[in-house]
Amino acid sequence: MMMDSHQVYNNLLAIVEKENIFVDEYLRNHTYTRLGGKADFLVTPSTYEELQNIIKLSIKENIPFTLLGNGSNLIVKDGGIRGIVILLNRFKRIKVDGDYLIAESGAAIIDASRKALEAKLTGLEFACGIPGTVGGALFMNAGAYGGEIKDVLDHAIVVDRNGDIQKRSAADLDLAYRTSNIAANGDIVMEATFALKPGNYDEIKAVMDDLTFRRESKQPLEYPSCGSVFKRPPGYFAGKLIQDSGLQGHSIGGAEVSTKHAGFIVNKNNATASEYIALIHHVQKTVKEKFNVELEREVKIIGED
Repeated sequence: MMMDSHQVYNNLLAIVEKENIFVDEYLRNHTYTRLGGKADFLVTPSTYEELQNIIKLSIKENIPFTLLGNGSNLIVKDGGIRGIVILLNRFKRIKVDGDYLIAESGAAIIDASRKALEAKLTGLEFACGIPGTVGGALFMNAGAYGGEIKDVLDHAIVVDRNGDIQKRSAADLDLAYRTSNIAANGDIVMEATFALKPGNYDEIKAVMDDLTFRRESKQPLEYPSCGSVFKRPPGYFAGKLIQDSGLQGHSIGGAEVSTKHAGFIVNKNNATASEYIALIHHVQKTVKEKFNVELEREVKIIGED
């Protein structure tokens, strides 16, 4: 792609403030795995209108754009990402309207669950330990401990592939196990409305405290990681298969299969994305050879080698 970087910068400057544009920015500074090469342009819009205008600019000028979310469930390759990368970390507002909780896509889903607790609303307890944004949670129909987004989502407000704002009901999004049609449709989630139910504060808090304890005691939160790497294969648990394959502690470069939870791969010592991805492939290959089970990635891999 031929791109006049100076012109792109000036066009972006007409849309967002200068401090919201980062040129040749290392994406490892913005991902949970601490992996990833440079983005040509990293932009952090502050309003829905700015987001719309960035998308319309990319369409008009034929500039590729990538939505990074908050970088929690993805791996960016060492070559980085060309064009414009959009980070929605300024879209963080959360409010309650009766039994509905409305959260912008850049808000942490954990914060949304805490806001529900404050309002004595039940339904989002399962999300109190999911490390990602509201937008990312919708994108992959995030779930934990028996609950998932599709159980509580009423509707979402999105920017479509043409830069127009649309309302999508939960049924419109084809929410299934760790998947949705959001990417296929070219939508970017701006906010989500969750339909919750009145509950008892102490009971809701007790559930959240229990889930938080279970997460912190079992998951390797002391190292950078993308969270759970693989989807649960039908009839099995990915972590158990990996553990039974003798892979805990196995490393390639600075990437290691966690000794605390085999379903996690941690960036233990300044790993590169190539090392991390190579370890994912090694785990898949080994489990296939030992148990004839295909491990499907839950984490998304983007960018260039």
